[in-house]
Amino acid sequence: MASISPIKGFPEWLPPQRMVEQQLLDRIRRRYELFGYVPVETRAVEPIEYLASKGGDADKEIYVLRRLHAEAEDRDGSGLGLHFDLTVPFARYVVQNRGRLSFPFRRYQIQKVWRGERPQDGRFREFYQCDADVIAPEKLSLQYDVEIAQLLFEVVSDLPVPTPTIQVNNRKILEGFYRALGLEDITPTLRIVDKLDKIGPVAVRQLLQDQLGMSDEASGKVLLLSEISGSGLGVLDQVRALGVQHPLLEEGLAELEFVLRGASDIPDGRLRANLKIARGLDYYTGIVFEGQLDGHEDLGSVCSGGRYENLAASLGSPVKLPGIGVSVGLSRILARMFGKELLAPSRQTPTCVLVALASEEARPVALATAQRLRRRGIPTEVYDRAKKWGEQIKYASNLGIPYVWFPAGEGRPDHELRDLRSGAQGPADPESWTPPADDLHVGILRKGG
Repeated sequence: MASISPIKGFPEWLPPQRMVEQQLLDRIRRRYELFGYVPVETRAVEPIEYLASKGGDADKEIYVLRRLHAEAEDRDGSGLGLHFDLTVPFARYVVQNRGRLSFPFRRYQIQKVWRGERPQDGRFREFYQCDADVIAPEKLSLQYDVEIAQLLFEVVSDLPVPTPTIQVNNRKILEGFYRALGLEDITPTLRIVDKLDKIGPVAVRQLLQDQLGMSDEASGKVLLLSEISGSGLGVLDQVRALGVQHPLLEEGLAELEFVLRGASDIPDGRLRANLKIARGLDYYTGIVFEGQLDGHEDLGSVCSGGRYENLAASLGSPVKLPGIGVSVGLSRILARMFGKELLAPSRQTPTCVLVALASEEARPVALATAQRLRRRGIPTEVYDRAKKWGEQIKYASNLGIPYVWFPAGEGRPDHELRDLRSGAQGPADPESWTPPADDLHVGILRKGG
């Protein structure tokens, strides 16, 4: 028989890891709801024309949906593809249901997406995205730029992972700055500057001059802009000190100032302006965010987002629908945490109590005892065979189950309970005994890093 191998880019966690993942998904969900966002789930497929409307290289990442034995006329594609993010499906959902939604519409969406890219550290072909967006007809208040910054920081900070630093920029700053330098099509400049971390400033400057014909002075100013970063309003003065003026640049600086001032409750240094980041080159139009984890900067961005002025326009919406949103890359975070053995569950099973089985005749009592505990919300299982107590206790210990219950009967007048950590054992009533809150459900252990 041929060996079974994993498929690269499609992670499958073991049960202990899956329990951690589920807990973190719940934490993210609760935090989104704390900000008043409502849940939405969209279908896994969208028309390819919708998916490709996002622009850039998105069409290269789309998995086409087709039956294995499709008719000959269908073999060029069914016209449907698996969604590679959740923003395009969200835009379609809003356009389709606009008459039944209340605006501003605040939604969160936690689903798997599929992306046909080369798997590498923290990058998958199938993974969870945890999105939150707010969208409204015609105009969306800048208040949401501040709220999204706060939301992004709080969501990631609530996870048992290193503290995030949220970096923020505004696409209007970049576009206004580049246009003031005489560039009409700013996308090529954005693409080249986006390579700074990979090839360095000298190579980037050379590309700006060779490919775009940019002067030495102009390319130098582009690099000076990209080097500006900081957690205070002083970054705005640093941009203006470059001596470049354009109405769009000033608009972007004003919006960035609004966010930095409005989100001042984020701990000092955890919200930083970084004039290098641009995000989704053909997508965002205003504020943009990226988040990194302390000590894991090499992993890159683990959460990101920004403002888009009218994504729904490509879907035929007669009304302009500006929005802003963020996405937390939980699969990327967990791949690093599990790979470095930095996160683990407090036990290997949800079971809090193992009911021991003394004999086959005692099985009805054992099952009834387990049911009494379960009815009160205590995760319980019954050992399946009548074996020596030591073997049953060893089973519980190996899984980290904290308690073993010995039902009344078989010469025992009362129910007894043993705490496997302390070894203490004594009488217990299945109608009233309750474990400490920390024992009731699986916890998460963070191990350094």
